[in-house]
Amino acid sequence: MKFILGKKLGMTQIYREDGTVVPVTRIQAGPCVVTQVKTKEKDGINSVQFGYGTQKLFRLTRPEQGHVKGIEHGGAGNTVRHLRELNTRDQATQVKRGDVFTVKIFEPGEKVKVTGTAKGRGFQGVVKRHGFHGSPASHGHKDQLRMPGSIGAGGVQHVFKGTRMAGHMGANQVSVKNLEIVEVRADDNELLVKGAVPGSRNGILFITTKDGDLQIEVVETPVEQTQEELTTESKVEEKMETQGEAVAVQMPETEEAPAAEAATQEESKVVNAEADSTEESKTESESTPEPKEEKTA
Repeated sequence: MKFILGKKLGMTQIYREDGTVVPVTRIQAGPCVVTQVKTKEKDGINSVQFGYGTQKLFRLTRPEQGHVKGIEHGGAGNTVRHLRELNTRDQATQVKRGDVFTVKIFEPGEKVKVTGTAKGRGFQGVVKRHGFHGSPASHGHKDQLRMPGSIGAGGVQHVFKGTRMAGHMGANQVSVKNLEIVEVRADDNELLVKGAVPGSRNGILFITTKDGDLQIEVVETPVEQTQEELTTESKVEEKMETQGEAVAVQMPETEEAPAAEAATQEESKVVNAEADSTEESKTESESTPEPKEEKTA
């Protein structure tokens, strides 16, 4: 499973090698950064949350700043602007928080699904919104050409749910499947997708495919670790230190050890002999009586 976020730049056309003209949509996709990885055991769902675009960190609320803490995207003081989450279901993902991926994960010829928000068209009538043909334009149909006509029986005294009538049109989520990737421009972070995609220029698009695996091209500087990771690492370090001390205690004596011990014993003997001689000299001086002075008359 591969996925990426991007924005629609517009439509153009390119020529294939055989000379045929292909209408394509230019999509600026990525780079995207992983902001959170959820697991079934901890969060109840296997999913990957990732972000696209840049914005100043101070523009976020305090809870949002805490959620993207340690993730710098687009320079110092910047972070991601748009967040999306994809349910990976039972597929294992090797990504981790802080990983970055680009359009290089896709290849020309792959089929993708593009999801976006359709253009908003405001309040529209039934002809444009639902494709009604309208009333006949002959005599006797004054001002009825684009009218909706009858909506059914009136005995129920209410309008049935789902009745096609005039109302708000567009600005809803639309997905288009099986769009072909014609070209991948890695230097410009662009994808050329055959055909049209939903949304207006600069609209956010979500591009996914079930084929292939997500490949991490660039890895950002390590983000700040959570309290659980720090606790786990400290426990591992303590265990390694304990094992190192046990090994040091159990190490056998080398050949240099007896020599060093003998030298220490000789030094202690010399010190003891000097101390004994000093004590003897003190004893002799104390035992010798001092001469008495004779008194003269």
